[in-house]
Amino acid sequence: MSRIALLFAMLFSMPMITACSASEQVPETPVVKQQLLGSPVYIQIFKEERKLELYAKMGNEFRLVNTFPICNYSGGLGPKRREGDFKSPEGFYSVDARHLKPDSKYYRAINIGFPNDYDRSQGYSGAYLMIHGECKSIGCYAMTNDYMDEIYRYVEAAFAYGQSRVNISIYPFRMTEQNLQRHRSSTYASFWRQLKPGYDYFVKNHQPPMMGVANGQYVLGKPLMASGQATTLFASTTEPAAVKTNPFSASQPLTVVK
Repeated sequence: MSRIALLFAMLFSMPMITACSASEQVPETPVVKQQLLGSPVYIQIFKEERKLELYAKMGNEFRLVNTFPICNYSGGLGPKRREGDFKSPEGFYSVDARHLKPDSKYYRAINIGFPNDYDRSQGYSGAYLMIHGECKSIGCYAMTNDYMDEIYRYVEAAFAYGQSRVNISIYPFRMTEQNLQRHRSSTYASFWRQLKPGYDYFVKNHQPPMMGVANGQYVLGKPLMASGQATTLFASTTEPAAVKTNPFSASQPLTVVK
């Protein structure tokens, strides 16, 4: 009987690995999170799970700082196509410091840069699509104010440290083959297939994918080499700025970007 009990104990103590958990990182410790303030950042959004993941660069890879529940978004799954359809965008976006809105009427906001090159190639319309606070959404990704504070703080610090653009990948769900098969009858299935290479690249390399647009479709490019290091660009991006000394390693106050 004791052997049976021991066997059950061993089975239940083994880590459970699923298709979902295999692609998700565990958030860093509070001490490491503070040290990462001012490092380059990257954002992933998963609509179906209602999650926003914030990553920061540590060494040669991007590590998960935190996962935030999305308070609200509108329009269900699928990309935004026209102004007034109340949908929240999907795809690959890139923002600079001018996209920060510290005085937004929705607390604080980051304009995600819709429409991007892909959206324009499809004739999609709309503007002022944000990640913001106040938990209210008509086409935006709304967070609680406390969560928006943390997201904004890391993005603002990254810009102040020298990151020229922050990439934001927005997916309907985790782009596993299982999930794509589950949604294979959707009218958006062919569009979602275009997003999968970017998703897979980050899962494998822990680096934001370099996405471009060719013949009206998203395409995954090869990392560009600059000063011996790989850099990544999304559609409508520019080269990253020169590296500076991190002014946030000693918990210095952040400079407000206006």
